[in-house]
Amino acid sequence: MHKQFFSLAMAGIACLLISGSAFAGPPKTYQVTGPILEVTDTMIAVKKGTDRWEIARDANTKVTGDLKVGAKITITYTMTATTAAVAADSGKPAKKSGS
Repeated sequence: MHKQFFSLAMAGIACLLISGSAFAGPPKTYQVTGPILEVTDTMIAVKKGTDRWEIARDANTKVTGDLKVGAKITITYTMTATTAAVAADSGKPAKKSGS
């Protein structure tokens, strides 16, 4: 009886672990396309409409073609957190709307 319960419990835990990792998946990717404004070893600046977008890059960034100012480029990127600061809980309950 105990062995069957243990086996069922382990199977349940395995299912939870597998299903949890399936939902996480890889981070979403995005794209920006426009003319190159500036190129450095650590950044590519692209003009998107009237905005200047600076996308970080490193030695692992795969580049095809000649990176030069004025060339049209499409950059695929993901958003990665560099810091995450959680505000301290004040211990006060949240106000209800309309109060």
